[in-house]
Parts: sequence; structure tokens; C-alpha cells
Amino acid sequence: MTEEFRAAFQRVLDTAASQAPGFPEAVHDVFRLSSQVPREELAIALEALTPVLGDCEPHAGVAADLSVLAGALVESGAPAGQVGLEVLRQLGSYGQAAVAFIHAWEKTGGGPLPAPNDAGEAEEQRVEQVLGDNAPLATVGWWTSLRYGLAAKAMLGDSGVRAAVRADPGALHELGQIVQALSTRLNEFGEVGELLRMSEADRLIVLDRASRRGFRVAFDGVSDNFQLHTLLADALIGKEGHRLPGTRPDPRWVAASLDGPVDPMADVVRGEWDLVGGDGTWVGNEACPGDVPVVDGERVLVLEPQSLLHSWRAGRRHPHITGSLTVLEELRPDQATAWWARTHPAGTVRHPQAPPLENDDTGAHGRPPRHFGEAAHFAEVDSGPMSAPFAALDPDADAPGGGLSSSFEDVTINPGAAPVFPDTPASLFDPPARPPKEDEDDEDELDDFTVPAAWSGALSPGPGLDDPLGSPLDEPEWREPRSLSDPGPFEDPAPGTPAADPPPSDDRPPGARLLPPMPPGVSDSSTWAPHWKWPMGPPGR
Repeated sequence: MTEEFRAAFQRVLDTAASQAPGFPEAVHDVFRLSSQVPREELAIALEALTPVLGDCEPHAGVAADLSVLAGALVESGAPAGQVGLEVLRQLGSYGQAAVAFIHAWEKTGGGPLPAPNDAGEAEEQRVEQVLGDNAPLATVGWWTSLRYGLAAKAMLGDSGVRAAVRADPGALHELGQIVQALSTRLNEFGEVGELLRMSEADRLIVLDRASRRGFRVAFDGVSDNFQLHTLLADALIGKEGHRLPGTRPDPRWVAASLDGPVDPMADVVRGEWDLVGGDGTWVGNEACPGDVPVVDGERVLVLEPQSLLHSWRAGRRHPHITGSLTVLEELRPDQATAWWARTHPAGTVRHPQAPPLENDDTGAHGRPPRHFGEAAHFAEVDSGPMSAPFAALDPDADAPGGGLSSSFEDVTINPGAAPVFPDTPASLFDPPARPPKEDEDDEDELDDFTVPAAWSGALSPGPGLDDPLGSPLDEPEWREPRSLSDPGPFEDPAPGTPAADPPPSDDRPPGARLLPPMPPGVSDSSTWAPHWKWPMGPPGR
């Protein structure tokens, strides 16, 4: 099979140089056999194709077909090498002509553009009114644009090609402008533009606000900051990384950001930081690494505490490209200090949708525990440094509505007070709030720990009572013991009073079958209550 592939590829080279009629058939044979030969054989073929592709550039149709053939061999596993750069160079040349064709088409009446493969003599005559003698080249550029776009997309999937493009910022910028213009008319160039953006950056200085430490990282195959965020969390957080505070990402999120498929049971990633540029500009996850601003010749990214919880779908934007991230070194303390001196103060840059700060809020949004449900399987016994010290005990910390259910963590959450529903008690153990009366002032409202009316008199000093809490309370009249067997005389209810529920079938009081019996003496004590329910200490017993 290898010999048959070699013979077919040689026919491609011979017929391309001479533009012989057998060229299409030879290209078809190479396509058919390319999946049945080793990668090494494909690499040899691409190396031989490079000079022929350059020589055939004046023959646009042949050069475009050779570019598509080269792209197919790269997608089969061969390294792109020099032929990848040649394809991108020709895309720049013919792509610029295609942009001129689009401009001339708009100047001569506009309307839908012809499909690239359908462009011909009639279209050339139309744009000639604007382009003159350049009309034939512009029409050929549009005619070959789709094939060059497909070939460029395959070539930019090769890390070596992206590195070579990144080494020439001027050519990268010009090619990016051409691709951007073509992407407005051909969807295939949208992905080419994204791959060019991927080629813009491969190194960062990362500064962590919580620890004041800094790192130099290298990465490749990272198309957006969602992917970068996940890989940074895996590389830096906890004892498996460089012991930054925080919660380590689920291993399945990391695998989907490297080279694995997305696990449907772990397809939502929760963020760890706000991503801010070293110059104090907001970067965020929606941008790409190339959007991280340059400060003194280095792209600098600051990991700030989250001001707004955010999550996103796991995976890579371009699944056929493998992602990677490596921590090259940790900055020395003096180097980190120098970088921090150039950055913005803490808390000055927050998520654009975060609520405004109040009082002494630091802007860091508290989060519920991560390890529950599916994520509990990956909870660490020893995760290294804690993400934050324990917060001081606060009476408001136990208030309901402070945390989030796991089913709501897949969406962007606006930190703030939990919604309060009408007619819902603040706690299952507290009575519902007393509705205000029209003639009451706000000052007369009951506080959270209401003293029963029957006890209120005992708490007010009166004649001959110096310390209301120092003597036992008198048993209120309504608590006078009475036999359960003698419920007392029956009285007709007042008009308009709803009828009481019928008594249970047995002799027990209503509700006795629902609760266990109380300890002896408790039900007869008017002072029985938890100490924390009393605003000024419990009364004497």
C-alpha cells in the first residue's frame, strides 16, 4: 500500500507542475490511500509538496487544490511543517484579492454574492467597473477563497504552524484582518479567525491576589479564557499544584480542557477567580489569552477573588486541538513584589455585572461548599492550604437563604440577599411575623426574640421587686393545671369564629399522636425556653 501511495503522490507532483489532464485523478488517488499509510510516509509527502505548491501559485486552481490536499494530509496526522506556512502565505495573497472582489461587488449594486465556486466571467465583468485591470485577479481570489480557508483551518491546528505565525506579529495582524473581512461572508473563515487568535499568545505572568505570589506559565491549544481558567486552577491550586488557596477543579473538567471528551455528568465548570489584566482592565472568561494586556513587554493576568459567581460548559472550543498548560517557574518574592507595585489596588476591578460594594465589603463573593452531589466523589481528604480562614461566628451566618442549592450552581449568580417569600416564617421554629397595625409606629415592632405577653409583666420592675429575674415567676392564670379528662364546660363560639377541629377519636390531646411526650415538669414550667431565645438572659427558675 505504501508503494501505491508513493506512485499516486508522484503523479500529483508531475501533473501539477505541467497542469496535465491527469491531475484531478491523481489527487483523488492520494486522498483514497492517505488513510492507509503510516504518518511518517505522509510527512515525507508533505515535505516534497512544499516547493511544488510554491511554484504553482500563479495557477490558482491547481495551487488551491494542492492546498486542500495538504490540509487533508495534516488532518490525517502528518506534521504541517513548511507547507503549512506556504498555504497561509498564499491565503494572504489570494484572500486580499477576494476582499477587493467583495468591496467591488458592494460598489456595483450589492446583493447576494455568488458562491465562490460559481464565480465566473459575468461576475468578473461586473467588478471590472470598479477594479479595472485587477478584476480578473480579484475574481480568482474569490473563486479560490473557500478552498484556501479549509486548508488554512487544517494548518492552524498544528502547534508548529501557530508558533511560526506567532513569531511574526506583523504578518499575523495582516492575515487576521483579511480573515476577519472574509468571515463576514464565509462562515468557514470564522473558525480560521479563532485559530489565529489562539496563535497570538502562549505565555503569561500570573499574579494571585490572595497569596501575593506570581508564576510564569506557558500554554498551547487554549482558545479562550474558560479553558485557560480551568487549566490554571488545576496547575496552581492545592497540594497537587503550587498550593494556592482555593478549591481544585473536578478532574473531569481538566481532562475536557486538555484532550478528553466532555463527561455529561460533569459538564458545568465553576469558576475560581475574576480574571483581570495587569493594567487594571477587566479580561474575564469570554475573552481569549491574546486579550490579556501587555505590561512592560509581558502579558500579565491577575487572579482576583470572585466578585460574581460564574460557571460555563466544560470542554474545548476546538476539540481536535489538544490543550496544555505548564508552570515554568514561580517568581522570586522580589520579582512578585515588583509586579504587584505596578498593578491596581485590591478590589478596584470587579465583574461588570457585580452589584455595587456596600460598607466595608471587600468584593469577594462567598460561595457555598463545592463538594456535594456528584462533586463529593472528588472531595479531597487533604487538599493542601485552605482557601480562606474560618469566618468569625456571626448571628446572620445561620440565616436561611445564605447558601445555594447544587441545582442552581450552573448559572451566573448575583450575590445578594436571598429572596423572601410572603407568609413564610424565617425559621421552622419561629412564629410567623405579626402583621402591623395601622396605628402602630415602627418603633413598636417586636424584635426577633419576642417575650410572651404572660411573662412581660414579670420582666418589668414593680413595687417591691428589685430584680425581676432574681425570683421565680408566678404561674400565669391560663397555665393553671387541669385534668385532661375534664376539659371544662363547653361554650358557644362567638359569632364569626370558625369552628374548631373535631377532637381526636382517643382520649389524648390534639397533636399528642404526632409528638413524643415531653419530660416530666417541662410542660408545667412557664420559664422553659432555650437561653439564646432570651434577649437579656433567662428568668430565674
